[in-house]
This record gives sequence, structure tokens and C-alpha cells, in this order.
Amino acid sequence: MPGSTKAMGVLTMGGLVVVTAYTVALGSNGWLWFGWVVLGLITLGMVASRNP
Repeated sequence: MPGSTKAMGVLTMGGLVVVTAYTVALGSNGWLWFGWVVLGLITLGMVASRNP
């Protein structure tokens, strides 16, 4: 996995931790979850485009 794709994966997983912690502490925020889903889809797209 190239460096940029690996970095996006780490950022996506870190984002999941942050959004989950926010949800537990302050309640759900749909925009945060929407943003995380978009980030995850971008990451999946990068992974898919790198694999032959």
C-alpha cells in the first residue's frame, strides 16, 4: 500500500475514533457521520484505484 493511501487509511480510522468519541460524549451529529462516510468512500476509492 503506497504512503498516501496508507495515510488516508490511518486518517479514516482516526476520524472514526474521533466521531465515535464525540457521539458518546455529546450525542450524535449527523454531519460528522456523513463526513466520515465520505472520507471512508474516498479512502476505498484510493485503495481500489491502486490495486490492479
